[in-house]
Amino acid sequence: MKTHASSLHFARPRMRIAHLVHRLDIGGLETVVAHLVNRLPPDRFDHAVISLTELTSFRERIHHPRITFHALHKKPGQDLAVWVRLWRFLRAWRPDLLHACNLATLEAAIPARLAGVPAFVHAEHGRDTHDPDGTKVKYLLLRRLLIPWVDAFVPVSGDLERWMRHTVGIPARKIHPILNGVLLPPLRPLRPEPGESAQPFTIGTVGRMWPIKDHLNLMRAFQRVCQRLPAASVRLVIVGDGPERAAVEAHAARWNLEDRVRITGWQTDVLAFLREFDLFVLPSKAEGTPLTLLEAMAAALPVVATRVGGVPDLVVENQTGRLVPPGDPDALADAMLDYLAHPAQGRLHGLAGRQRVESRFSMDGMIEAYQRLFEGLLVTKNQDS
Repeated sequence: MKTHASSLHFARPRMRIAHLVHRLDIGGLETVVAHLVNRLPPDRFDHAVISLTELTSFRERIHHPRITFHALHKKPGQDLAVWVRLWRFLRAWRPDLLHACNLATLEAAIPARLAGVPAFVHAEHGRDTHDPDGTKVKYLLLRRLLIPWVDAFVPVSGDLERWMRHTVGIPARKIHPILNGVLLPPLRPLRPEPGESAQPFTIGTVGRMWPIKDHLNLMRAFQRVCQRLPAASVRLVIVGDGPERAAVEAHAARWNLEDRVRITGWQTDVLAFLREFDLFVLPSKAEGTPLTLLEAMAAALPVVATRVGGVPDLVVENQTGRLVPPGDPDALADAMLDYLAHPAQGRLHGLAGRQRVESRFSMDGMIEAYQRLFEGLLVTKNQDS
C-alpha cells in the first residue's frame, strides 16, 4: 500500500504554495490571496499564508482543508532578522513556490532562494504609497538588483506592466500580466428614480481611508455637490476605516454635512452596501486594478473614478462611467452631478460595466491564469533540474 500511495503521489503531485504579504488585513491584494487559496483546486494545492508583520481576523475569510498561517512579527523600519525567520519557516515547510505581493515582500526572493524554494513569483498590485509613480531611485535600484532572483513578475494592470518593462527594465519574458477578477452577484432590483421616493440619491465608496485613496478630495467634491442640491436629495456613504477617518469627519462637521455623510467602518458584507448605492466613486491618487471598482461594476453601478494607474483599463469613458483627473474636486463634483441629473444614463452605464466585468475580469479567468503560471513554472523548473 505504501508503494501504491507513492506512485499516485508521483503521478499527480500536490503543489505547496506559500503566499507572502506585508500584513494580512482587509485589502485588495489580500482578497486576491484569499480567493487563490479558496479557489485553486484543493486536490492540487496546499497553501501557507505568511505575514511579515501580523495576522488579523481577515484570516477567517480563508478556507482550505490544509491551510497554514504564520506571522513573522516584523518590527517597524529595517528588521533584517525577519528574513532569517522567513528562511527558517520556508526550510521547515518546504514550499514549491513562494508568491509574494508588493514591494515590501520583494526582498524575500533572497531567503527563498537560500531556503531552496524552487520558484519565486512577485506580484505588483500597486506601487508603494511613498512612491506612487514608481520612479523613486532606491526602489527602482532594489527591483533591478533582484530581477535575477525572481522567476515571474505579475502586474495586475496594463499600467503596471508598461512600468515594469519601460521604467524598471524587467525582461518581457519574465512578465506575466494577470488582471484581477471578481464574482458577478445577482442583479439588484431597480431602485426608484429620484423623486419617486423619499430615498436620497446615494453616492458610495469602499476602501481603506489612507491618504493615497484621497477621501478628502471626495469630501471636497461632495461639499460642492451639496451646495447645489436640496439637503434631503443626496448622501455620501463611505465603507471602510483608516487614519484619514478623523480628517474626513472634521470636514463633514466644518461644512455641516454630518447628516449627509455616513462612515460605516469595516464591513464583511460589502455587497449589501453596493446594493444601496446609486453611484460608486473612486477618488484615489494611485491604483493598480482596484477590486472595489470591479465589484461596483459587477453590481451594475455606474462609476466615477480618477484617471490613475490601471483604472482606465477598467472604465470605458461615457460607456461604463466617468474618468476625472486626480485631486480635482470640481471635476469630480461635475461628474457626480451629471449622474444625479441623468439617472437613466447611469443605469445603462452600470449594466455596461457589469457586462465588461463578465467578459474581461471574471474570477474564473483570474484563478485559471494563476494556476497556469504556478504549474508552468514548476514544470519548467523540473525540466531544468
